[in-house]
Amino acid sequence: MPMLGVPICVECGTRSNPCRCKIVGPTVGFLAFVVAAVVEWPVGALVYPFKHRKGRKIMGHPVSVVYPSVTNAIPI
Repeated sequence: MPMLGVPICVECGTRSNPCRCKIVGPTVGFLAFVVAAVVEWPVGALVYPFKHRKGRKIMGHPVSVVYPSVTNAIPI
């Protein structure tokens, strides 16, 4: 039986904190990305047949705006 848990993301080599590794920011960013994607991808898929550029922009929003904003807001 597979175990479901919270994914843990690690980003090393960053200069935003003294230990040069981020765990909390990327993990929370990934969870925010998933929540935004669940909402925005179906909406983008409905818009895409009528307005291609707008649909692509909606579907790309979680990866281009949500994830980086949340990840960079939390320095650890």
